Amino acid sequence: MIKKSLADLRENYKLKSLDISDVDLNPFKQFEVWFNEVLEAEISEPNAMCVATATKEGKPSARVLLLKGFDEKGFVFYTNYESRKGKELAENNQASLLFFWVDLERQIRIEGTVEKVTNEESEKYFKTRPFKSRLGAWASNQSEVISGRYIIIKKFVGYLAKFRSTNVPLPPYWGGYRLKPEEFEFWQGRANRLHDRIRYKKEKDNWILERLSP
Repeated sequence: MIKKSLADLRENYKLKSLDISDVDLNPFKQFEVWFNEVLEAEISEPNAMCVATATKEGKPSARVLLLKGFDEKGFVFYTNYESRKGKELAENNQASLLFFWVDLERQIRIEGTVEKVTNEESEKYFKTRPFKSRLGAWASNQSEVISGRYIIIKKFVGYLAKFRSTNVPLPPYWGGYRLKPEEFEFWQGRANRLHDRIRYKKEKDNWILERLSP
């Protein structure tokens, strides 16, 4: 039994406000401003984001991943291409990212299309991962059913014996994706649930700014 009433769990947000006059006309620059403030606040896992994908029939799924790079080309994350999200992105390249930083009472939602990064980009990032994390990428057939944890441990130990040096190659089924934004929404929590919401919508080569009702 849940020990407290879910209906009574709430926070009254009151740290800051947000208006169209406050934000940069470029949503990537505005993201950079907010992300730097998150880093300055020393929030745990500042680059954690919920990545939502869907099948071609529209059945959604979501999970938390780590953002590993961004610029005006898009937002980059890495995973197993044969995982559930990888299979869904292969048949439906529409996806959404969601960042939520409760300490700053802020969230950012980003929607767009996803494409694989180049193999060179994946290689470069893979080499920066800790040695055992690289082994883990080889050991895990992500999202597949296994009979017990011992299966994955046995495979991990096998690859540990195979790749004794730090030169672990990039698995052929592992790499990066880049989400190319078509819409951003910057959300600032406000008192009485009258939150501030600023949306950027891409129209041709321009970004249109709008305030949304909370």
